[in-house]
Amino acid sequence: MSIGFLRDYYVAAGRIGFQRDIQYRAATFVNVLGFMIEPAIYLVVWRTVATEQGGVVGGYTVDAFTAYYIVWTLVRVFNLAFAPNAWEWRIRRGRLNEMLSAPVHPFHRDFAYFAGAKFVWTLMWIPVAAVLTVTFRPTLHPTLVQVLGFVVAIWAGFAVRFVLLYLLGMITFWTTRGQAIFDLVVAAELLLSGRLVPLSLMPDWVQTASNFVPFRWAFQFPIEVAIGRIEPLGILTGIGIQILWATGLGAALAWVWPRAIRRYTAVGG
Repeated sequence: MSIGFLRDYYVAAGRIGFQRDIQYRAATFVNVLGFMIEPAIYLVVWRTVATEQGGVVGGYTVDAFTAYYIVWTLVRVFNLAFAPNAWEWRIRRGRLNEMLSAPVHPFHRDFAYFAGAKFVWTLMWIPVAAVLTVTFRPTLHPTLVQVLGFVVAIWAGFAVRFVLLYLLGMITFWTTRGQAIFDLVVAAELLLSGRLVPLSLMPDWVQTASNFVPFRWAFQFPIEVAIGRIEPLGILTGIGIQILWATGLGAALAWVWPRAIRRYTAVGG
């Protein structure tokens, strides 16, 4: 498969993802709004906590918490990926048959589709972010370097989380009861990613453990780049770590996939 063919395929599949969600924009907006409720709740809670604690908690002021969670809403939208448990439906219904007959790996189809949809989801995010900004008035003055770094970091974070969840979905080729494992990973993600609270508010052992898993590079790192808590050298280093995680997880997926697919049996329904 040539690079040119794969590039054209990504453009076409991304366009399909964009067109589908822009066509059903009302439903898309409702879905996106639902995913942004989580960080919006955290925003209100931690602003209140910081105010009651004298204005600073874990190195974050009230304004810093506000900026953190408003940027969090965009990162949350970007980190939406193909759910691991959706593989069970594909396998049970035989939908994978069609995908296996295509000239490209299913990963490329799914990744490109979700990447194309990000542009629609970002458009849907803008009015919600505007309301949150007007309501809570965060202090946010990123430099050009931070803006460019954030653009790269948020896409790289999406790639890390997408590949991770895709790899996790391979469990369904060995068992139809993978939900408990998926829930465990989500719980670990909440704890070790900065998704629940900034990691500086967590115990030392949690902060240490977060250095050895990919979660923080999909969540907290892009947020901290945007709100100016990371210097230019740290931004470059973090993006490099994101690339290493995405590459390493991709290599693991490439190793697992042929072994997983040999276990696939379905006739469709």
